[in-house]
This record gives sequence, structure tokens and C-alpha cells, in this order.
Amino acid sequence: MRAIQRIALALVIIGAINWGLIGIFKFDLVASIFGGQEAFLSRVIYVLVGLSGLVCLGILFKPMEEVVEDANHRNFRNLNYDTEFGEETDFSKVQASSEKKSGGNKVKGKNKSKGSSKKKK
Repeated sequence: MRAIQRIALALVIIGAINWGLIGIFKFDLVASIFGGQEAFLSRVIYVLVGLSGLVCLGILFKPMEEVVEDANHRNFRNLNYDTEFGEETDFSKVQASSEKKSGGNKVKGKNKSKGSSKKKK
């Protein structure tokens, strides 16, 4: 879903909640927040909700395969299962190479690692 469709869907949900409040409690939330139904800001919100409904018609008539394909493409783009289902990364090689670069000295008060303490014969 594109960003404009998400914004439109959010506005449609706000409009639906407002209509539910009007139907059940005879309370117009948008009008009460923005100063009545005749206030300029209230009318802007009503127009935006109406336009959002028109944008959401595109989502309604979009073929289902495209919707599923869009969702799968977005959600599963860069999965990395290295540590969940496979073996964890071996950092001993990285540590050994960093010790070679530092000259084999003690690192932060610790002795050399087991991999770098091997003597050449």
C-alpha cells in the first residue's frame, strides 16, 4: 500500500468512528473539536474524509493478487535467519585477526585468546 492510501485509510477510519458516534450518541466529535459543523476546519476535515473514501475505492477494486503480492514483497524483503535457524557466526577468526593487527598484546587486560596462543613448530 502506498503512503497516500495509508493516510486515506486512516482518515476513513476517523470518519467511520465519527459517524458511529453520531449514530449511537448523537455526538459529532469532529464538530465538537473544531468548533461546530459550520466551522472552516470542520468542513476541511469532512472534505478530506470524503476524498479519502474515494481513494480507498481504488484499494477495494484492486485485484487481490496484487494486494497479497505487495504485502509479501514489502514484509519479507530482507530476512536474515542466520542466528534463528542456523549456526551462529564464528567470531573467533575476527578476534584472532584483530589480535594479529594489534601485535598479539593483551587486549584490555586480558590474555591472548586460545586461537592465537598456538606456537609455531
